[in-house]
Amino acid sequence: MEHEAYPTLSRINRALSRVLEWITISLMILLTLVVTAAVLARLLGQSFSWYDEVAAIMLAWITYYGSALAALHRRHIGFDTVLLAIPRNFRIAAVILGEIIVLVFFFLMARAGFHVLEVLAGDTLISLTWVPIQFTQSVIPIGAILFMICQVLSLPGYLKLTAAGISLEHAEIEEEVETELEKNKDRV
Repeated sequence: MEHEAYPTLSRINRALSRVLEWITISLMILLTLVVTAAVLARLLGQSFSWYDEVAAIMLAWITYYGSALAALHRRHIGFDTVLLAIPRNFRIAAVILGEIIVLVFFFLMARAGFHVLEVLAGDTLISLTWVPIQFTQSVIPIGAILFMICQVLSLPGYLKLTAAGISLEHAEIEEEVETELEKNKDRV
């Protein structure tokens, strides 16, 4: 979310961003390795009994951690054009109302996730009986809490941009266009 009105992420935001990036990238690499190994094993006439279950769980983990990272950078689908068409005071109220709705949703999701973990106590994966399902499903409350933290941490910068009438999406596009024009300036 680099922009003149929002020059840099805070130190906490940058640190959390790095942690979430590493987690997400590591999970993606691990998933790629698992899928590749499973494909090679099938080509060799073998099959991993645990592949489908583990790959599905890893994809869910990537989704939750990646969503938190996207929330920290305000990269989820939004309606900046509609929001910026609203008068400033109502715009700020709309942002705050939207944030409250998102935070309540993820709070309820985290709470439901903890209930799910209680229900799943003692259960294990079907193919890997030594892996507790509570471990695999812990991503639900963890992901919801991370999403809430990321929303709150990114809110001040987003409010500043929104109050100034700056679209995060349009600002990014404009910066990319300017960068490309600078790169190609010497070619003309």
